[in-house]
Amino acid sequence: MNAPACVPAAGSTSRADHLTRSILQGIHRPRISNSGLQRGFTCARLDRSGTLGFRASRRLRDPCRSPPSPAWAARITQHAMTGPTIRIRSPARSPHGLPRAMPEPPRQAFDVETAPLVPRRPDAPKPLPDPDWAFASLLFLFPALGGFLFGYDIGASSGAIVSMTSPTLSGTDWYALSPLLTGLVVSSSLGGALLGSAAAFVVGDRLGRRGELLLAAGLYAGGAAGGALAPSLGAVLAARALFGLGIGFAMHAAPAYIAETSPARARGLFISLKEAVVVLGILAGYAASYAWVDASGGWRWMLGAATAPAAALAAGMAWLPESPRWLLLSGAGRGAAAAALHRTQGRNASAASVAVELAGMQAATEAESPRAGADPLGLRELARPRYRRPLAIGAGLMLFQQVTGQPSVLYYAASIFQAAGFQSSGQATGVSLGLGLFKLVMTGVAVATVDRLGRRPLLLWGVSGLVGALLCLALASGGALPIDPGLVAWTNLAALLVYVGCYQVSFGPISWLIVSEIFPLKVRGQAMALATLTNFSSNFAVSLALPSVRESIGPSATYLVFAVVGVASLVTIYNIVPETKGKTLEEIEALWMEPDVQRPL
Repeated sequence: MNAPACVPAAGSTSRADHLTRSILQGIHRPRISNSGLQRGFTCARLDRSGTLGFRASRRLRDPCRSPPSPAWAARITQHAMTGPTIRIRSPARSPHGLPRAMPEPPRQAFDVETAPLVPRRPDAPKPLPDPDWAFASLLFLFPALGGFLFGYDIGASSGAIVSMTSPTLSGTDWYALSPLLTGLVVSSSLGGALLGSAAAFVVGDRLGRRGELLLAAGLYAGGAAGGALAPSLGAVLAARALFGLGIGFAMHAAPAYIAETSPARARGLFISLKEAVVVLGILAGYAASYAWVDASGGWRWMLGAATAPAAALAAGMAWLPESPRWLLLSGAGRGAAAAALHRTQGRNASAASVAVELAGMQAATEAESPRAGADPLGLRELARPRYRRPLAIGAGLMLFQQVTGQPSVLYYAASIFQAAGFQSSGQATGVSLGLGLFKLVMTGVAVATVDRLGRRPLLLWGVSGLVGALLCLALASGGALPIDPGLVAWTNLAALLVYVGCYQVSFGPISWLIVSEIFPLKVRGQAMALATLTNFSSNFAVSLALPSVRESIGPSATYLVFAVVGVASLVTIYNIVPETKGKTLEEIEALWMEPDVQRPL
């Protein structure tokens, strides 16, 4: 049913209009209710005159996706008191119980007066069209290739290390690598990703999401070709660091681009599918390892094969439009943003639908664009109290995603399986390939359930299972389980499958999904860069240290350390991570309030 339009009241003030447009635009469930009555006011909307609409609902917390009339209009008339409430003065009823916290109130509350609403005029803007799923898929697939190449590096590194350190198959005279040098070969791409993330923090918002992905494609191609042709160990390290720079830029820009161009109803699906594409890349890397692990110099083919998807990423991003939200925020102008938005809406786009969506974006960014030359890195803005919680959530999820060990274990999967009892390189890489297939299946489970079950339940249950699997790995690796020694390898494999499966329905896709959702547009570029920087710095440290740590304290104690970190991550998730399922980006932004403002229940 079409939503009714508000009847403007007289006497609007410019300050009230500015605050309502900049703070309350896009909020659909203010949860303003009358606890003394059978009905409550829900689902606020705002028109250009500054009029707020409150629709009557018999269920106080009804999501109101298609709210019925009748409803009420409320115009801000004057400042009231300092505090997080909005007072509703109804000419028909005494407002007992009506003051209630809004999701994102201004620091100063207002008095508002209510009046009945009338049905929508025939010439009123129509709702947004249904998504053009074909074009929306392209908006996802091409930037997701940046994640595919990240995953490919993880999978290919597993086999490349086995091939590179083989006395007969390496094809080099520097095959006898120490644990430290082995860690350097694997983690050099992560070191590059760390530098890329730091660079994205400085230049990411200047390049734009599309520009970053084009730069990443060039770095990917250069790193892959350099690795394949490297004449020495130093050249291998340099090429992998160059490839890693591409990872840093791609993993910063791709989630933001997908979140800002995807239809709202498909955002959770697409961002979760991005993790599936990363896993598909891991599987492709394992397949390349399996195909070339017994070939002389096979590691060169494993590294060089990444040039093809890098070229596809470059071609796709050269054709796709820039993010319209970034164009508005960067000051490129309404015309450029409208043109980009028209393309992102695909075949179902119309002048009316573009105008409606653009108005919402513009209202959300009007007060967001920083002044030219002021705080160019956004550090002062990020330090505001309202951003502390999303920053803690983003950095915490990225940190725990890595220090629970699963990404680093994948880099050394073939070597770990060799140590666990699968002796030949062919057996070890074959089991790694099976592990990649299982990882892909479990990612599909997460993608299919994330918008139905929600983010928090998947995180909490998945991490709980991950901790249990790590404890089992610690016991099996330490010989503490009363099983036949011949079954140890298979017990390790079963526990590792549970470990990987639980990771893939929790930290794997959900961390990147939440991180791409929680940051307000004004600081999204800088905050995403900080989260990505946290991700790759912790990944680099764990991957570099893992071979030496395993050799020093043994695999059993290593898994036990990861399990303890997993318990700490569970406590953190339970206490600070909110549920974002079904919310628009603007509604999620409304959760991060100033310290003196009450959060809605």
